[in-house]
Parts: sequence; C-alpha cells; structure tokens
Amino acid sequence: MNNLAQSDLNHNLYSLLRSRFPDDPKAPWLMTPAGEACCYGDIDDTTARYAGALQALGLRPGDRLLAQIDKSPESLLLYLATLRLGAIFVPLNTAYTASELAYFLKDATPRLFIARPDSAEGLKESAGAIGALLLTLGHDGEGTLMDAVKTAEPQSGIAERGPDDIASIIYTSGTTGRSKGAMLSHDNLASNALTLIDLWGFVENDVLLHALPIYHVHGLFVAVHCAMLRGIPMHFLPRFDAQEVIRHLPSVTVMMGVPTFYTRLMDTPEFTWELCDTIRLFISGSAPLLAQTFEAFFAHTGHRILERYGMSEANMIASNPLDGERIAGTVGYALPGVTLRVCDAEHTPVAAGQTGVLQMRGPNVFKGYWQMPEKTASEFTEDGFFVSGDMATMDGDGRVRIVGREKDLVISGGLNVYPKEIEDAIDVIEGVNESAVIGVPHADLGEGLVAVICPLPGAVIDSDSVITQLKTQLAGFKVPRQIITVETLPRNAMGKVQKNVLREHYAQTFST
Repeated sequence: MNNLAQSDLNHNLYSLLRSRFPDDPKAPWLMTPAGEACCYGDIDDTTARYAGALQALGLRPGDRLLAQIDKSPESLLLYLATLRLGAIFVPLNTAYTASELAYFLKDATPRLFIARPDSAEGLKESAGAIGALLLTLGHDGEGTLMDAVKTAEPQSGIAERGPDDIASIIYTSGTTGRSKGAMLSHDNLASNALTLIDLWGFVENDVLLHALPIYHVHGLFVAVHCAMLRGIPMHFLPRFDAQEVIRHLPSVTVMMGVPTFYTRLMDTPEFTWELCDTIRLFISGSAPLLAQTFEAFFAHTGHRILERYGMSEANMIASNPLDGERIAGTVGYALPGVTLRVCDAEHTPVAAGQTGVLQMRGPNVFKGYWQMPEKTASEFTEDGFFVSGDMATMDGDGRVRIVGREKDLVISGGLNVYPKEIEDAIDVIEGVNESAVIGVPHADLGEGLVAVICPLPGAVIDSDSVITQLKTQLAGFKVPRQIITVETLPRNAMGKVQKNVLREHYAQTFST
C-alpha cells in the first residue's frame, strides 16, 4: 500500500527534479566510461524500487541514511530514492578511516548505514553500537543493498516535505572541535540549483562532464542538480583521470572541477587548444583558483575559467559572470537572491575594499548544525546573517575577493582539512614536543599541507616515519605533504602559536 501522498505544494526536491525530466523517456541521463547509458525515463521506476527497499528496511521520513560509498550510478539513485522517501541523505568522504567513521555514526545516529563491501566487516561494531542497520554497495552495483532492491515492492509515491524540512546533512570541519553537520533543506537545495541553471546559461543541448566526487556540495548538488533541472546528460566518470577527461571533452559542453583538475590537465600533453573547441564553460570551485592557474589556462586553451564561491552551509554563494569580465583571484558577485556583506568583529559593515568577515543571507543558507543549537546560534547575527569565517573584501560594485580564513581551516584539493586533528595525531608520536599544521600555496591542490614539528630535546624526527604513522590514522588528504623540523614555534605575547608567521615563512615550500 502506498502511504506517501503527492501534491502540487510538495517541496520535496525529488518532485521538482522529476518535473524537469525531458519528455523523451530515452533521453540520456548518465553515460559511463564503459559506454553504458541510464535514461531519464528509467529514473522514476528505478528510484521507486530503491525507495521500496529502503522503506522495507525501516527508513522513514526524517531518518538519516549515512553513506560512505564509491561514486556510481547506483549511489546517485540511492540519493534520489532517499529524497523521495523524505529521509535525510548523509554522504561521507570515502577516505575516512574506520576510527573517523565512528564519530559520524554516533553523531548522525542513522537508521541505515551504507558502506563499501570491502570495508563493512570493520564497521559492524560501530554501526551496531548505535543500532544502525549496515548494508553494502560496491562501485559495480554489487552488495546487500542491491539484493534488497531486486526483491523490493516499488514505492512510487513522493513523501510530502515542507520548505524547511531537511534533505541532506553535509559534515564540514571547523578549526576547533569535531566536524559539524550542516542541515540543508529541500528549499535550500532547490533555490540554489534553479538560480544556477539560469546564471550559468544551461540550455537543452548542453552536456556536462562530471568527474567530481559525490560526497559533498559541489559534485552531489551543484553539478547533478543543474544537469537534472535542465534535463541534460552527464558523462559520469568515477573519479578524475586526466586521460579519461581528455577522451570525453570533445563530446561535452560544460565541465565543473576543482583547481587541481585544471592544473593536471595542463600538465598532460594531449590537452590542447583544439580539444576545447566544443566547451562552452569551464567552472572551478571548492578551493581557491590561483591567479597563475587562471592565466595559464587562458593561454593554454583560450578559455577563462569561471570561478565561483560556495561552502557546505550555503551551497553556492557568489559567482563570476557568465557574460562579463571574470577577474583572476575574485569569486564575482552575490547570486541573485543572496545578500553579502563584509563586516568587522562587531558585525558592522566595513568600507568598500576593506577586509573583514564575509556574512550572507538568502534562501540558500542552511538551517543550522545538526544537534548543535548553541553553535548554530553563535554563527548567525541578530539580523539573520550567517558568519562564514572567510576573510574577504568587496569593491564598490559588489565584486568579492576571498583573502583568507578567519580561522585555520585549510582547503586542499577541494577538501576541508582541520589542522588540530592532524596536530593531535602528530603530537603523540615519539620524540615530538609540539606541532603546527598549516596550508601554503600549492599549484595543484590550491593549498598543500605542511607540518612544522618541534622535537623533544635530543630527539630526531624522521619525516617518512611520521607520514607513515599518520596514514594509518587519517584519511590520505589530511596527511601533510611536507614535514619541517624547527627548534621552536613562533608565539605571540599570549603564548599562542603564530600560524600566520609560519605561513609567510614557508609560503614557497611547494614553488620549487
């Protein structure tokens, strides 16, 4: 019996996406490197089977489904099915270790936890401790979840959701404390995507190259939602591979990527000016695009990358123009419907061109941090602006430049890295007195991680040994690429380590 109602007033994001499917049921949706195609006409029936399986497994509206799985057509269908059931999709970086996952399981308290088959055995205890049902999904569509889908009774309805009901929780690291879960509502996601397809000029004959991961805002929301709301196909690559991207470029018109994608393409001899003839738009985000990369890419291809600015708590916030000047080192203007201001520590707007903290208000801004009401309240001003923590300037006509971060968060290769977590892991290594982890300019990653270590008297720090030990405890993207040993760390009069001094001193670490 179908117990899910539908109505014209339903704010469920899946309902909006479905309303934009092409009239032709054979219109391609996902195209894999192997040449397989998933059609728009198959999405509704397929997600109905997934939804039936999830409901039979006990998933209900408002429940969390935690997923640490490889990118695949099946993983994207799982996301859509979770939406239509009215449950909350919680994707996690596939690089997180079992010890890191234990925190997310305890915090999110999911009804279902979907993991990769090869990692499930080591996660049973953590899942069982919070009463989550553990299923598996592999990159080739194998696993116990798919076994359940094959025998499920389809659930064809779409759960009624209000505009503020939560569609997804995206965990984002800060500079103190543990990761926070940003709660994004159905309307947060819908309003942002509807704005972007117009702002970036998506048309019916566009084809999107999708080489991003789908465990964060950029790949899962920005790319997928833009494509589906315009009913266009995506070349759906499991990961970024320069040769695979080059193979597909002649058959696409839009590519979204992180700066690392573009630097690695330029390092590949087969990436030529002529190869980019069919491309309408290259978009970059998730990490700062260095001015040198912007200029080098233009010289290499004749294309000016469109840089935009977003974050887990607000999806996309600002963008350089589709038609108009794109200036290297800037993130452009506030999106339509979004209000931005740059303020001092008392939340008073500063003069044009002055540096302050970027604040924002709009339909894209999240509903708060999961189970952290006090933290949520502290991050919003009395007049409803979210305090981003990013240092910025805004010129007289509203163009924004991000100049740094208020705290110590590092973005490396498009991923947020929390330095204190790494420092805590380093400081317990034999012979280490203390450490400071910083991010410095890196042509490929945007920022590269450097660990500055002060050893105990008489101790000798072996860099390779430190890195080896860290790799057993932390996701690979959190492991520093360079270890530097010093006698003392610089401190201010209050005894606090001056990371700004370290960043300035080691700014050229990766430039040679």
